[in-house]
Amino acid sequence: MEPKTFQLNDVVEMKKPHPCGVNRWKVIRLGMDIRIKCEGCGHSVMIPRRDFTKKMKKVLESAQD
Repeated sequence: MEPKTFQLNDVVEMKKPHPCGVNRWKVIRLGMDIRIKCEGCGHSVMIPRRDFTKKMKKVLESAQD
């Protein structure tokens, strides 16, 4: 299985939607922990990189585009 690639300012889809009903998250910090911000309500969450790679489904918009 190939590793999931993502970078700063990418918009990603997670396996479970946020309680506000939106499933679009923007990556706003990279490191050992990754901070993502909900595109719907603006709530931000910091999760360990290992958990993030398990829970991320796909990249919807790349920052390079």
